[in-house]
Amino acid sequence: MNLELTIEDARWQGLEPLATQSIQAVLDYCGLDSDLCEISLLACDDARIAELNAEFREKPVPTNVLSWPSEDLSAEDPGQVPTSPAADFSGEIALGDIAIAYETCAREAENAGKPMDDHVRHLIVHGTLHLLGYDHIRDPDATLMERVEVAILGKMGVDDPYRI
Repeated sequence: MNLELTIEDARWQGLEPLATQSIQAVLDYCGLDSDLCEISLLACDDARIAELNAEFREKPVPTNVLSWPSEDLSAEDPGQVPTSPAADFSGEIALGDIAIAYETCAREAENAGKPMDDHVRHLIVHGTLHLLGYDHIRDPDATLMERVEVAILGKMGVDDPYRI
């Protein structure tokens, strides 16, 4: 996989293996050839992600993860599996961009009593699934996305993040 990782916040040192493992797990689950896939990941702080959230979602507050898919792969009918991405003329599959914010991730992990690495894995899986057309706006889509996340994370040895 071609992972373009930009680290703007030094606290994200060591992110690359977690990101690679998480993205690879999603691509494997979805049956995609990782050698063809491209993803950009921005590892930033809350201030930067708040700027991005304001610019792209008109929500000027920090969030944990944001995704910008290269194309809309979402299923037309609620609860259905999204369309699989196709390679472009060069044979590559540009999936899109993800941004992840350190402070929000750390705070959420601490509040949930979860290891930071596991929470980061979850958020990168979540963001990658968004690039592949999964969403959680409609209830059936949210149910599908959560089920897929739990399956992928389980294969990585990460506990169900939705179990309270």
